[in-house]
Amino acid sequence: MIDVRSKRLVVDGSPRILLSGEVHYFRLARHDWADRLDKLVAAGADTVASYIPWLCHEDKVGGIDVTGRTRPELDLGAFVDLARERGLYFLARPGPFVMAELKNEGLPYRLYDEHPEIHPVSWDGEPVPTRTVDYLAPAYLAEVERWYAAVMPVLADRLVTRGGNVVAVQLDNEIGMLSWVTGRPDLTDHLLADLAGWLRERYDADALAARYPGLALDDPAARAAGIRSPREEYAAALLQDLGRYMRARFARYVAALRGFAEAAGVSGVPFLVNIHGTADGRGTPFPIGISQLMDTYRGVPGMLSGSDHYLGDLTTRNAADLYLMNAFMDAVHDADQPLTSVEFEAGDGDYARDQATRYDPSAVDLKTRLCVAQGNRLLNYYLFAGGINPRLDTPVGDGNDRIAFTGERHGTGAPVGALGELGLTYSRTAAVMHAVRAVGGKLATMDEEHDDLAMGFVPDYFMTETAYPKSTLAREVVGNLERHRFGGPGQLMARAVLAAGYRFGAVDLQDRDALTPRTTPVLMLASARYLAAPVQSRLVSYLRAGGRLLLCGEVPAYDLEGRPCTTLQDALGVRPLGVRHGDHEYFLSVCASGWAAPRPEVRVSYAQLLQPGTGTVLLREYASGDACGLDVRVGAGRAVVLTTDYPGNDVAFYRTALETLGVRAGLRHDALRAGLLVTSTRNQRGERLVHALNLDGYDADFRLSEDDRTLFGGHPVALPARSGVMLPIDLDLDPGVGSGSEPRVGHSPVRLAWATAEIAAVSPGRVAFRAGPGECVAAFETERLLHGDWPDATFTRDGVAGDEREGRWLVRIPASSGGSGQVRTVIWDSVSGD
Repeated sequence: MIDVRSKRLVVDGSPRILLSGEVHYFRLARHDWADRLDKLVAAGADTVASYIPWLCHEDKVGGIDVTGRTRPELDLGAFVDLARERGLYFLARPGPFVMAELKNEGLPYRLYDEHPEIHPVSWDGEPVPTRTVDYLAPAYLAEVERWYAAVMPVLADRLVTRGGNVVAVQLDNEIGMLSWVTGRPDLTDHLLADLAGWLRERYDADALAARYPGLALDDPAARAAGIRSPREEYAAALLQDLGRYMRARFARYVAALRGFAEAAGVSGVPFLVNIHGTADGRGTPFPIGISQLMDTYRGVPGMLSGSDHYLGDLTTRNAADLYLMNAFMDAVHDADQPLTSVEFEAGDGDYARDQATRYDPSAVDLKTRLCVAQGNRLLNYYLFAGGINPRLDTPVGDGNDRIAFTGERHGTGAPVGALGELGLTYSRTAAVMHAVRAVGGKLATMDEEHDDLAMGFVPDYFMTETAYPKSTLAREVVGNLERHRFGGPGQLMARAVLAAGYRFGAVDLQDRDALTPRTTPVLMLASARYLAAPVQSRLVSYLRAGGRLLLCGEVPAYDLEGRPCTTLQDALGVRPLGVRHGDHEYFLSVCASGWAAPRPEVRVSYAQLLQPGTGTVLLREYASGDACGLDVRVGAGRAVVLTTDYPGNDVAFYRTALETLGVRAGLRHDALRAGLLVTSTRNQRGERLVHALNLDGYDADFRLSEDDRTLFGGHPVALPARSGVMLPIDLDLDPGVGSGSEPRVGHSPVRLAWATAEIAAVSPGRVAFRAGPGECVAAFETERLLHGDWPDATFTRDGVAGDEREGRWLVRIPASSGGSGQVRTVIWDSVSGD
């Protein structure tokens, strides 16, 4: 059985973190399936995932083969059953779109030939440059229903709810991604007629006529011309309406797919929708995918979202991206929906096979650690094993007639190569999977701890994929949003706040009930010049009720359609004087004032200059003396307003700003560099893990404290360059009770009070630590006798210096002479010692 509750995946009664690897059975000879699955199990996975491509399973006459009658490798049930024999769950990804570098994104060529109306046109009537389709076109839905009717029964017979191993099913893949990538929304005649009906339901006749002057929605030809080539008078309105309509349309599409799946017998397991959006190693566009797809799963029982990201190396450049991606995903989840990742990059980066890119070995390790710390309950490493692209049944004359555009071999940079050879990332992927599994039972019950702080998420800030490119106003709005919307200008605020040690989530500011001073004492907001009137009003109410705000970007002066809206501006008592930009001829600089002083004058790239009414000026532009940073009281609340991209390496400035607003970072370290990211997780029993990531290429030695209390007995933590560690606090390793929960004779509980080393394994009567480059120290609370499996073990009973408590053992593990990673085991006897 599988259940989803309280942001946990509960499988057969136990919370789990599912660790999966993507293995494409259709790209492997059937006799190679076992080898790839064995390598996946050896790496530490408990789940295997695979696309199930319609393109491959449909034969040349339109028949669908899922039993291997045309090719042995198409026996889907046999692959799922083989995985079960090896103790693996199966995550099914049957499309209909699958991407995976397949031609037509995995759809059969026949669909486009037989149903040309499903292939959209877009702006100005131009055909779209991708093989996307109109998702709700009747002919397309009929074909998809036929595909699901063939493939879903194979999965239904093998669901975990029926004693099988199919644990979840993804519906379609990267919905809306092709339109976003190309900037060309689907504007078929069918869609435009549906859009017209949606507009009539949303607006009365007078409002609709005023909103779209001169647009005859009832005339198909006029409607098509007026929406595909919108006039400037309503291009900004169409940007908003079309974006919201597409959200609703995607939700209808996913509901239809779910209906097809359930009609074919698949129910009782989670359905997944994966969210696309990373680009060029950054997560800045990722919330576009959240914005597009959130209505497909938000608050919908049985539905989960999963991230789909390709960030390459995790560094100080993009670590805040991943942190915000997870936080923003969670902001639109309900109380039960956990985070998952259905495409978690595991390759070495040389996907073009040109030696131009090679990721650091730490990439998969660090990203895994950050994601599980933030509550991801399923990670699917993509692509885990490469393979061979077979030729299409029917030649299409495209140069090679193979199923994919990557040539004969596919996934050559994967942890397991196309021929089964171990790739460069296999060992590090396996190491981090085993590290997570070692504490998986504890970690699966934990949530990230947050300071009294959250980042504001405005989904409509990312609803920019439907902007008409010839509209001046639409381009201006989108350009301003893109500059400011993700974590503060240039990520400065988000990076600085993480470097200052803060742990935070996110809050959906478009949810009218989500923002209160009680639930979010301090709010950070990456603010643009444009912000919807209801959100501005919500922020003002929040401030007046005692909320505190750190705003970074611009004080909004317009709503998202470019109409003047100064609600927040008026409450702050400021009047914008204009925006200045620095360049190679004008060296825009700002000077600190008020509590921000004294600080050196610093260069910035832009500043929105303000005329304050009240409050304290914190930053002034050097040349004019005009303010671009303020500390303002609003009702019972307070706001620190930064309208310039003040450098993020001045971590102390951002820390002081938040402390001025009343929130301190509870978890602190004394490392001098900003490349150390630290967070923590806790469960209801008070068991905890401190997660530390060294993003720098330099070793780090540091001590940790929490709320001014020294952690780990004041002992230092040694963390090598580009590595991470999960440090235990108050973990129950042995409850010292029998099956009836009664103390057994001669037994006392064993609790690991803390350790400066990571747990490598836990088994009855013992715990193994992964030794580091420095001395590792662990404190145990037990009356049992402890000893070790290494010759120079040091055990001290009671009176632990700096952390005195009766019944404590202090265990010292010397620095590993063989380098990091050697395992040292602490063993406890079954009877108490003296």
